[in-house]
Amino acid sequence: MLDAVLRRLPRQVDPNLLVGFDTSDDAGVYRLTDDLALVQTVDFFTPIVDDPFTFGQIAAANSLSDVYAMGGRPISALSIVGFPPHGDPEVMEQILRGGLVKMDEAGCTVVGGHSIRDDDLKFGYAVTGVIHPQRVWRNVGAQPGDALILTKPVGTGVISTALKNGAAREKSVAAAVASMVRLNRDAAEGLAGLDAGRASAVHAVTDITGFGLLGHAKEMAAGSGVSLEIHYAWIEYLPGAVEAARAGHLAGGLRNNREWLEGCVEFDACVPEEYRNLLFDPQTSGGLFIAVSADAAEAALAALAVCNVPGRRVGSVLAKCSPLISVQ
Repeated sequence: MLDAVLRRLPRQVDPNLLVGFDTSDDAGVYRLTDDLALVQTVDFFTPIVDDPFTFGQIAAANSLSDVYAMGGRPISALSIVGFPPHGDPEVMEQILRGGLVKMDEAGCTVVGGHSIRDDDLKFGYAVTGVIHPQRVWRNVGAQPGDALILTKPVGTGVISTALKNGAAREKSVAAAVASMVRLNRDAAEGLAGLDAGRASAVHAVTDITGFGLLGHAKEMAAGSGVSLEIHYAWIEYLPGAVEAARAGHLAGGLRNNREWLEGCVEFDACVPEEYRNLLFDPQTSGGLFIAVSADAAEAALAALAVCNVPGRRVGSVLAKCSPLISVQ
């Protein structure tokens, strides 16, 4: 709905706007000088775990992720808080403390924020980063023959839903939390090192969040004028994610993603239903999804491994064809 509304709005003309909302990219990029540009993004949501400190960490990591997905370095943030009028101040304090831990880890200074009374607790950040104008990663630019790499396992949505339904195993929740609180900084730094050694080896990057792997893959494919082939068995899934999907712990966002992508995705008959659902599963603080030149794929995986990021090749970029995305 928002996409349809934005398309009806008049376009602002500014030669310093390097990345706006036209391609549903992860963040905006605004050039200040020939050597410096700002990366700006905002994200907030309701709790997906019970512990307020952990929720604050996840919200911060998720908000920072868009800056890393553009290749930028976060420098400052503004907090966004919606809190019940009769809520426990200790809960708010723990949420803010958790967020500060991640912001400190990222070297990003929280300079202020804004809060409102809201019956539904919400938390997140508006984050500003810096980048060289010639080194911006976009979610478009993938080329036929590229390898597709994913840097985090999939399944946070179904596990969070199972937790809300009282059916999540402790091991699954712990693995999901560990994944969500991990910054995408290491993955971005590994890729930056690769790109420094190979001209334009990294062709497109996005992070996997609310639209799920297939939703963000669709944006990359459509914006790049290509098609994608994804192998479901090559993807890493969080412990318990397959079982949660098989048991029907599906978030409303998953169903929305599936409806939105109707006609864009074709599954091979061998792909089980639970894995189809996991590829639509909305993620929180998910990994980076990268299109890298085929001859640099092994170097990219090695660079990620040096940074202790367990990247996996999950598919390939094809010349544009029908369907837009095929899953085998």
